[in-house]
Amino acid sequence: MNDVVVVGAGPVGLLLAAELRLVGVDVTVIERAAARSPHSKALTLHPRSLEVLAMRGLAGPFVREGVPMPTGHYGGLPVRLDFSVLDTRFPYTLVLPQLRTERLLEERLRELGGEIRWQHRALEVRQEADGAEVDVAGPDGTYTLRAAWVVGCDGAGSTVRSSAGIDFPGTRATTTGFLGDVVLDAPPSAPSVDNEHGGFLVVPLADGHHRIAGTTGESLAIPADQPLTFEELRGYVRQVAGTDFGMRAPRWLSRFGNASRQAARYRDGRVLLAGDAAHMHMPMGGQGLNVGLQDAFNLGWKLAAVCQGRAPEGLLDTYHAERHPVGAALLESTQAQTVLGATYTADARALRSVFGRLLAAHPAVNRQFAGELSALDVAYRPAAGEGAGAGEQGGGGHSLAGTRAPDLGLDGAPEPSLYPLLADGRFVLLHLGPGGDAGRGTADGPGAADARAAAEAIAGSADRIRTVTARPTTTHDGWAGRSTVLVRPDGHVAWDAALSSR
Repeated sequence: MNDVVVVGAGPVGLLLAAELRLVGVDVTVIERAAARSPHSKALTLHPRSLEVLAMRGLAGPFVREGVPMPTGHYGGLPVRLDFSVLDTRFPYTLVLPQLRTERLLEERLRELGGEIRWQHRALEVRQEADGAEVDVAGPDGTYTLRAAWVVGCDGAGSTVRSSAGIDFPGTRATTTGFLGDVVLDAPPSAPSVDNEHGGFLVVPLADGHHRIAGTTGESLAIPADQPLTFEELRGYVRQVAGTDFGMRAPRWLSRFGNASRQAARYRDGRVLLAGDAAHMHMPMGGQGLNVGLQDAFNLGWKLAAVCQGRAPEGLLDTYHAERHPVGAALLESTQAQTVLGATYTADARALRSVFGRLLAAHPAVNRQFAGELSALDVAYRPAAGEGAGAGEQGGGGHSLAGTRAPDLGLDGAPEPSLYPLLADGRFVLLHLGPGGDAGRGTADGPGAADARAAAEAIAGSADRIRTVTARPTTTHDGWAGRSTVLVRPDGHVAWDAALSSR
């Protein structure tokens, strides 16, 4: 029997499977397609996704291949979100086609001993008390996989979700957009064009093509499943910009809609959902793939701990508790952006103008939306009744528990900063000596035994904790004076001791 069957070999399924293989969990990945699509629905990796990759030592190849842009967009507004001010080593949007993201993640999975069964389609999932069965149709006929757990990473039309009877409430598509990957002989100098006729974004790709994506008054009502022709795309662009920018050589043409739905629960017994199987939405702001990767990163270490008997099954309920609100916020954000970016009434134009002025005139507002879009501001607050060590602080400070840990610079540690310490998927117990002093910021200082006991209770075993004593060399909001911090394998704080009184 498999430990885990992952249905879907897109970026979410690949990252999840790699996380499980990293710590030795047996996983089988099945994918209904015969091969990867040459067309990339998603193009961007946001700062938090790059941090996720950096925590496993994987960011380098992605950054080398991608094109960094120091901004993001909100609803296609001309005023961009400034990512350069964000507290991260990756203060930019990285333009990288989904196809390359998938291939790099597949390389990671294979390095860890995993493989994909291509052209193997999940037909039905059945649950039992101690596991689940997946009926599969493959090239040589049908067969059944048995596993302790099944994770649906199989997209908005998820077979896993429907088999489990998990509701997928939301709204149907009322607005349709267009996209095309084309060559532009005279591309515009601005990343977006919009007026009363419509609007579109223009994203340069590394191979000389450009992605054009947008809406016009005429395109909004056309069904998303109606094929888009090159002449239509050229006409939409001319209607808005007065030129087609020397458009030629279309490589991919498609439409997309604004249907917004979210799974009622991300776990049902032995079945879990991640990525588009858990949430679908209008592709505004380039958030979908990124939120899916972060779903997988949250789930991976928890599912591994349960499979290996280091944690009770109830740990998996925290996956829903932490990620479902993030998915709900994603839908709210993309729905708001759809109103801003795909509505062309006089009232909507006025709203765009007002909102654009707010972003331009108030850096704090711009920073708030940049933090939300980049996912750097995502925090998992401890549930009511969790241990005081996670939710209370001495010394008048507030707990870091649940917040994202920055890539804290460290002096005296085996690595120059925090994220490389997380590469093997273990917890990291940081003893942060103030100013390099010994004392309460060391592994042998006051409270160290309590810290180790708390860390072991959370991690499940001592061998899943890496203990590091070091002096911080970078400053970050909320981290001044911290003495002992336990960082989860996904880079969020699991527990922190009282603020140093020094």
